[in-house]
Amino acid sequence: MSVVTRFAPSPTGKLHIGSVRTALFSWLYARRHQGEFLLRIEDTDRQRSTQEATQLIFDSLNWLGLNYDREPVFQSHRMENYRAKASALVEEGKAYYCTCTKERLDALREDAIAKKLKPRYDNKCRDLGLKPTAGTPCTIRFRNPIDGTVVVDDMVQGQVDYQNAELDDLIIIRTDGTPTYNFAVVVDEIDMRCTHVIRGDDHLNNTPRQINLFHAFGKAVPSFGHVPMILSPEGRKLSKRENEVSVLEWRSEGYLPEAVLNYLVRLGWSHGDQELFSVGEMIEKFDTKKIHRSPASLDHKKFQWINHQHMMKLSPANAIKMAEPFFKERGIEVDDSQRSQQIFEAQQSRSHTLLEFVEKSVYFFSDVEEYDEKAAAKHLTLKSQPLLAELRQSLEGLSDWKSVAIHAKITDIVQEREIGFGAIAQPVRVALTGSTVSPGIDVTIELVGRDRVLQRIDSAMDWIDKRSS
Repeated sequence: MSVVTRFAPSPTGKLHIGSVRTALFSWLYARRHQGEFLLRIEDTDRQRSTQEATQLIFDSLNWLGLNYDREPVFQSHRMENYRAKASALVEEGKAYYCTCTKERLDALREDAIAKKLKPRYDNKCRDLGLKPTAGTPCTIRFRNPIDGTVVVDDMVQGQVDYQNAELDDLIIIRTDGTPTYNFAVVVDEIDMRCTHVIRGDDHLNNTPRQINLFHAFGKAVPSFGHVPMILSPEGRKLSKRENEVSVLEWRSEGYLPEAVLNYLVRLGWSHGDQELFSVGEMIEKFDTKKIHRSPASLDHKKFQWINHQHMMKLSPANAIKMAEPFFKERGIEVDDSQRSQQIFEAQQSRSHTLLEFVEKSVYFFSDVEEYDEKAAAKHLTLKSQPLLAELRQSLEGLSDWKSVAIHAKITDIVQEREIGFGAIAQPVRVALTGSTVSPGIDVTIELVGRDRVLQRIDSAMDWIDKRSS
């Protein structure tokens, strides 16, 4: 039997990291077994579901490369199907109409809580054989088995047993004709031919009810795997802000999709001591038996480290192409020229994200608007001005504008004046970049380019004159 997994988000907000990890695990399992990975949009909550949130789901999966194999299924398009399946269960005596009011159900609940009992329906309408009538709101309830045990042989949690006596007759169709979660997902899993369901462990208690529904329909029960939640860096349940972190926010911060997948797969899954994975390695090595039963905690430093390792593997051409939107946000047009690629190579080991690379490289592509105040005060002084002038004169006549020749010119001045290399390197660095941070000064000078170097040194010396006067 071919493996079919699914990802079933609700489009009611951002697609947060816990949901994306679930999607990743489901996608990896399908790819590992040459099966299908499907997408279902659970948009029955029409008040909270939005087209914007739906598009965020599509955009997130597309950016991460988690491709699905059929057209997405929308629950909102399947209402008649749910009602028809519920009516069929009523006809077979496996479900029944219930006219109990909300007030009566609330009273039952309050009474149970007062008696310190588990709130549950008392089966008042179970054997009345009621029919729906105009003007009398009614629900449809599933006739849950009264005795016996439901065994959940979970791929992650192991065997978990539930007594049917603890499960009440759940509502499957509300008074407004819409399906409840537990009923809709069972109908969907059957129609989509899902064989494996990987989801958060907050759904584990729903599973016995769903298994009984599968049995009522006479269909095979999928294999379930319930994944523990993700905790905050402090080991607490994620706050609302943390829980609403979207992977598209990570994209806007310059993280690589491969690094995001690598980081998420390691939140609750392991393969020996290996930390870094390509997508191909994840597919090859993914095994649900290696999903941890205990929750994983966010670790932003580790995330940055993983992204940095993937940055180090990027080809310069790909890096420039991926960084292009970040440059455009700053009004900078870049191409994949040799110079652009050399700039990335110079910054590659110094950049944890694409955004950091761009922020550290702006001065290569556009003029320096201002100097860092402390850097300028320390290094652009009357003492350094003669050194800048001498270097400018030396560089102006340099025919071989390469870092090796540039380094030799700087070394000549350092040796002749018997000063430290930094005595000239730092002033020229501030003049060219506006700060004291850049790649090696010889490489920086080469990549900034002759005309800009000469012009920026002139501007720095003018700045020194104005400041001193």
